[in-house]
Amino acid sequence: MHSIYPTRIVCLTEEPTEVLYALGEEHRIVGISGYTVRPLLARQEKPRVSAFTSAKIDKILELKPDLAIGFSDMQADIARALILAGVEVWISNHRTVAGILGYVRRLGAMVGAAAKAEAYAAELEARVEAVRVAAALLPRRPKVYFEEWDEPSISAIRWVSELVGIAGGDDIFPERARASLGRDRIVADRAEILAQAPDLIIGSWCGKKFRPEQVAARPGWADVPAVRDGELHEVKSPLILQPGPAALTDGLDALHAIVKRWAERAESVPLRA
Repeated sequence: MHSIYPTRIVCLTEEPTEVLYALGEEHRIVGISGYTVRPLLARQEKPRVSAFTSAKIDKILELKPDLAIGFSDMQADIARALILAGVEVWISNHRTVAGILGYVRRLGAMVGAAAKAEAYAAELEARVEAVRVAAALLPRRPKVYFEEWDEPSISAIRWVSELVGIAGGDDIFPERARASLGRDRIVADRAEILAQAPDLIIGSWCGKKFRPEQVAARPGWADVPAVRDGELHEVKSPLILQPGPAALTDGLDALHAIVKRWAERAESVPLRA
């Protein structure tokens, strides 16, 4: 009997791949994003058919997908090409921690695994809450500048800003985080960052290695508390910039570890103002 659920899914970003593997529904996946690193097994088992803003449309069509799943307006051109070719497409656009949890539940329901997805989302939610509780016990909260890109400087997207807060820090640009588009999170005048005097600078430059020495060498940054105290850290972009399980697990854990070390040091050796 023909399944009412999709059986040949192309994942245009990493998060649907990670979720479907976690739910034991990986057999439905026929193609993945070339940027997929989680789970590692997916890279070994599934053909890579897309980047983020581009895709091998012909190769995707050869796979005869009955569903393609992507993320954000930045994949609109890929979605349009596939829709014109007769492929059903779901482009999610979630930007919050709650949105990630909802995404897990919706994706699970779409493949007939609603109960498994509910259990998995509850597990992720519990992990997030455990970090929130642990962070509330820290003696101090650092001011955090999270940099998603360096030229121009782009501050944290909303789910990252929220995770910084859950991890025990305070994002210095929470208003910018509410903007869904990267161009609306550009910090054109870096004097705004200096004025906020962040205690921690966390970099996750999408697709390239964060260079703390380059940040520290920016004109006028020597007296920024984070630079002065050597508190420049990297969280790898696959862990935090994908709005899926990675951000709520290893990404959040990495943020909390950075904040916790800072708070414990601040308690034992009073920081300069």
